[in-house]
Amino acid sequence: MRVKLFYFAKVRETLGVDREEIDLAGSIQTVADLVGFLKSRGSAWHTTFNEPSSIRMAVNQEIVEDDHAIRANDEIAFFPPITGG
Repeated sequence: MRVKLFYFAKVRETLGVDREEIDLAGSIQTVADLVGFLKSRGSAWHTTFNEPSSIRMAVNQEIVEDDHAIRANDEIAFFPPITGG
């Protein structure tokens, strides 16, 4: 299943990449599964995705929880929590 990944703000800065398209193994069914896969890519990836409260996810421009199912051609974005004042 092919998906598009987008990385914003601190996530992008830490990883050094802003977007990519990847083919996911059949075992990756949810956002949580995808995060587990991304953590396995190396130390910067593990550090970035290791603390769930420091990352928010959106699928097709809708903020989702980590149990959200992934489908082919989804656009999945990762970004830090939004703060404001």
